[in-house]
Amino acid sequence: MKLTKRSFVIGALGGAALMGLPFETRAQSAGGGGTLVMGSTQVPRHFNGAVQSGIATAMPSTQIFASPLRYDDNWNPQPYLAKSWEVAPDGLSVTLKLVDNALFHDGKPVTSEDVAFSIMTIKANHPFKTMLAAVDSVETPDPHTAVIKLAHPHPALLLAMSPALMPILPKHVYGDGQDVKTHPANLKPVGSGPYKLADYKQGEYYTLEKFDKFFIPGRPKLDKIVVRLISDPNALMVSAERGEVHAVPYVTGVRDIERLQKSPNITMTDKGFAGLGALNWLAFNTKKKPLDDVRVRQAIAYAANRDFIVGKLMGGKALPSTGPIAPGSPFEEKAVETYKLDIAKATKLLDEAGLKPDGNGTRATLTIDYIPGNDEQQRNIAEYLRSALKRIGINLEVRAAPDFPTWAQRVANFDFDLTMDTVFNWGDPVIGVDRTYLTSNIRKGIIWSNTQQYSNPKVDEILGKAAQETSPEKRKALYSEFQKIVVSDVPIYFINAAPYYNAFAKGLSALPTTIWGVASPLDEVYWATPPKT
Repeated sequence: MKLTKRSFVIGALGGAALMGLPFETRAQSAGGGGTLVMGSTQVPRHFNGAVQSGIATAMPSTQIFASPLRYDDNWNPQPYLAKSWEVAPDGLSVTLKLVDNALFHDGKPVTSEDVAFSIMTIKANHPFKTMLAAVDSVETPDPHTAVIKLAHPHPALLLAMSPALMPILPKHVYGDGQDVKTHPANLKPVGSGPYKLADYKQGEYYTLEKFDKFFIPGRPKLDKIVVRLISDPNALMVSAERGEVHAVPYVTGVRDIERLQKSPNITMTDKGFAGLGALNWLAFNTKKKPLDDVRVRQAIAYAANRDFIVGKLMGGKALPSTGPIAPGSPFEEKAVETYKLDIAKATKLLDEAGLKPDGNGTRATLTIDYIPGNDEQQRNIAEYLRSALKRIGINLEVRAAPDFPTWAQRVANFDFDLTMDTVFNWGDPVIGVDRTYLTSNIRKGIIWSNTQQYSNPKVDEILGKAAQETSPEKRKALYSEFQKIVVSDVPIYFINAAPYYNAFAKGLSALPTTIWGVASPLDEVYWATPPKT
């Protein structure tokens, strides 16, 4: 079938002073040109999104590298490097027809050889192993045709062609035999996207300049994008309020959101995150007693009180989450057990599990970990749960980690009882959901794999079928069944969708509100009204 633009296959911190950096901070003209200054706490390890996940890399990578497709705000694929695409009737191949005028920043043309090289490089090196697992090979019958051959139908493939997930690398740069994960070009990238890397000072800033030979006429609109890396979140908020930065993406702190919403010169939007699907949750180590008993996990869920966490601790800025697929996804199943607060039911379940209270009323003592650096979504909830679970006789000890690597090492090596965590769906379950629940992805030492050690053969079977099902209706039904089972098994107690917002200076137009937001090309953004300086 031919897919048109309306087709839809469901498918650490660094810092810099705010003054004295070697670049302009103002827009020069209205409607075109000028500079956009962004502020972020996210420091990229490098700029190659083909081998590194996460928003720190995705933000610059999607400006530097183009991808086969891009997506609008309704989950519809749009042409990009591929001007058209066709899925074979049997679902075992996808043919891409490339634009004929795309150039890399060094002037070399983008060809199907680059597409084939990039896809196989991503398959071999990207941490999302399920994303391109079905790809067998990529054929290149001519310089502007790439045929992706699949071992089985892969309904998530088109979404995987998004800018944050499939940057097209120049084979003549990366195909020199060096390890792509440590290739020197990762810090001096050559792409075909709307902007090219002009300057980078580790932990302080990076500067992207307009690529004058970008293949889409009239784009990009801006001359330059400067991203200042500011380690202190409060300093970042102050710089936004003063107009020293024009955009702050991925604002997640409730107080920060409320603060910037009060600024007369800032527009706040919660659009641009549907593809990420960031979920905040409480994870259980299902192999450690007494958490290996589903009744104990269910009891904790009934005592946790999601409504209080979302309504009070988060000030109503976050959407509640009740299952493994994020709110707003076309696959979300709302008809699941929501574990409304019920202390009597929780107590009964613990009695049935044989956890009787001792003379002090304590049934069990457990430890809860959390990701450091995000108090509202992590530490505060862990502290609240400590008091909430006392009501059912569970003594919860909060264990802090000095830094992210320490937390990640503990969780990845199964050295935990319970832990707070935030994990992204990445648009399609095959890409970002399956990894948490498949038995085959219990991989000691790998963070954000199946660190709960959850195993249910029925879930494995359903996810296997859904990963190959090409009917949107049948696929949705499979994921509905999957969600009901997982919610009942409670390897995870789902709490909320992380309340991400983007802050933009008023006067910016064509804001990035697609499903990928600022993790997509900013080639259409322009100054309708230059900022006051």
